[in-house]
Amino acid sequence: MNPIAKETKATKELQLGINSARTAEDAVSRRAQSLADRIELGAAKLAAFAEELTEAEWRTPVSPTDPRSIGVIVHHVASVYPVEIDLARAIASGKAVTDVTWEVVAQMNADHAQENVGISKPVAIALLRRNSREAADIVRTFTDGELDRVAPFSLSSGRPVTAQSVIEEHALGHSLHHLAAIRRALSW
Repeated sequence: MNPIAKETKATKELQLGINSARTAEDAVSRRAQSLADRIELGAAKLAAFAEELTEAEWRTPVSPTDPRSIGVIVHHVASVYPVEIDLARAIASGKAVTDVTWEVVAQMNADHAQENVGISKPVAIALLRRNSREAADIVRTFTDGELDRVAPFSLSSGRPVTAQSVIEEHALGHSLHHLAAIRRALSW
C-alpha cells in the first residue's frame, strides 16, 4: 500500500474512532437509565403505600417536629421533581448552583404546606406519578459526561458535586426519605 493510501486509511480509522467515541458519549447512558428507573421505583413505592392509607392516616402529621400531614408530604415530593431535575441539569451543564439554600427550601416547604393543607389523595398521587415519570424521562437523556460533570452546589455547602449525586440525593432519594418518615409516623 502506498503512503498516501496508508495515510487516507489511518485518517478514516481515526475519524471512525472519534465518531464512535462521540456516539458512545451521546448515546443513552446505562447509568442514566438506571437512575431513571430508580426514580420511578421510589415514586411507585411511595404511591402504592399512600394509596392504602385511610383518610385519618393521610391527615396524620409526619412527626412532632414536622407538622405537615402525610398527604402534604406526598404532594410535596411530587411537586418538587421539576425543581430537583432543574438543579441536576444546571450542574450537568457545569453551572454553579448558589441561590438554592436550605433556608430557601424551608420557606418553599412552608409555603407549599400552607397552600396544600387539604390536598386530596387522588390529586397528590396523580401528580407524584406524572412528575416522577417526567423527571425519569429527563434523566434518561443525560450522558455519562453530564452525570460526571462537577459544579458547586449550595445545598452541599457550596462544595462541588456531580450531577449524578444531585439526582441520587434529591430526585431519587427524596421519595424514599419521605416514605421512611411516613412509615415511622404510622409505626409501620
